[in-house]
Amino acid sequence: MYPDHPLADQRGPTPMALILNILWLVLGGALAALGWFIAALVMVVTIIGIPWARAAFDIGVYSLWPFGARPIERDRLYGEDIGTSPLGLLGNIIWLLLAGWWLALGHLIAAAGFAITIIGLPFAWAHLKLAGFSLWPIGRTIVSSDLRA
Repeated sequence: MYPDHPLADQRGPTPMALILNILWLVLGGALAALGWFIAALVMVVTIIGIPWARAAFDIGVYSLWPFGARPIERDRLYGEDIGTSPLGLLGNIIWLLLAGWWLALGHLIAAAGFAITIIGLPFAWAHLKLAGFSLWPIGRTIVSSDLRA
């Protein structure tokens, strides 16, 4: 990310986001991220999955640290690239049909499980954010949620 860009984050996470992210990691976020990183590695190894490997890696990063972050369209930050072009749209459609819907469903089920208790509501919200990102990840990136765009 370009340090002088209006969306570039020069600050660290808020204390509450830091606490929630640490709890998130302990309560399964690290395992979820590991799953996404393994999926990205498998995609790279299969060669045909390379176009989707970056999306899986980005979701893995988002799974590690979801509080204080949000996905945005990558062209708002870097300008148009292959992921934000019509090829990115095609890649997202293929992703949605082959993987996105059931990955998002998994996050929705996890969100429902966390939402049963009041203490679990922030984690349910994080899973809902991950579900949305899992449906349509190509051409998107993660920025601080403190930034206004």
